[in-house]
Amino acid sequence: MSTPTAGANGSQTKGPKNFGATFAPGFNLNINANRSTSGVPAQQGGSGSPRSEHLLPAPEFTSPAQVRNYCNSLRAAAVTLSIEVAMGAEILKGVLAAVPDPEGRAFGSRVRAAKVARKLNKAADGLRDAAKSAAAAYSTFQQEYEEEINRVRHRARKPQQPTMNWAQQ
Repeated sequence: MSTPTAGANGSQTKGPKNFGATFAPGFNLNINANRSTSGVPAQQGGSGSPRSEHLLPAPEFTSPAQVRNYCNSLRAAAVTLSIEVAMGAEILKGVLAAVPDPEGRAFGSRVRAAKVARKLNKAADGLRDAAKSAAAAYSTFQQEYEEEINRVRHRARKPQQPTMNWAQQ
């Protein structure tokens, strides 16, 4: 077996198969809020469009495709955020568990860390529920407006090409 080496994130890895390697990705959450006190939204800086930094498309619902796009974008964003928040909760729990308990209780640091991480886990569960609800919203839209969608869908089909009748000569 080879000697331990330092991994990319400073963890100890052992040998070519990395037994005992740790996985601790960086978790950064940057929130920038532009607010003004006059009640008028603050101007966005830069040359990009104001909506370019948002996770969701503009809520314009003038076609079934836009409803589907909005619901799918919401579902995808909520799933991604749910996974990131759950991972952040586990990382936070691991970091806080290393802080010694001030009263010296056995497993006291783990209990305190679990209490804090539980709130982030609830946030991850809420995001997962939001993803389910977004998917259900589009499904319900399809069910409730099936008649209107089918009416337009049939009209949009190409007319069938006449078939060649080889028996008629």
